[in-house]
Amino acid sequence: MAEFTDALTDKHIAFIERQPMFFVATAAADGRINLSPKGYADSFRILSESRVAWLDLGGSGNETHAHLAADGRITLMFCAFDRPAWILRIYGRGRPVLPQDADWDAVAAPFALLPGTRQIFDIDVESVQTSCGWGVPMMELQHERDTLRKYHRQADPAEWLEKFEGRTRSIDGLPTRPTDRYIAGDA
Repeated sequence: MAEFTDALTDKHIAFIERQPMFFVATAAADGRINLSPKGYADSFRILSESRVAWLDLGGSGNETHAHLAADGRITLMFCAFDRPAWILRIYGRGRPVLPQDADWDAVAAPFALLPGTRQIFDIDVESVQTSCGWGVPMMELQHERDTLRKYHRQADPAEWLEKFEGRTRSIDGLPTRPTDRYIAGDA
């Protein structure tokens, strides 16, 4: 049986902190629904019982940015791949914060920035749903992939900015704002 709360509880926070990955879903009024897996230790932060954020690295598209700028709605899902079987969804409204934005320093403060950091998504929690995860398979994490971090560590900052500067449209043609700064990061 699904249970809803208006904010994260201590039990929710403890569960989220144990999960090595999560999923992000966004949509605009028209076009595709975007669903993406996210990971990397320390890239997700619980800022309060009603606010969370995650650090986004440059990669393929920028659909989450486009959808949040157009609509703001977002769902995050955490699944237990071990015991106890549990699923937690955060429903909220989010916004992308880029390095050139006035509030970047405040939003970025809780994070150790990674090479290639493109933006941070700042989410206001509207509701939290938990349900059984009996249909989720049991799996073990072997290790994180280092491919994206390695790519960004080796990137030439000028070439990186040029590459992502041209990405001003989502796959559905929605506008995005590229970062104007390469983040070398701490790792």
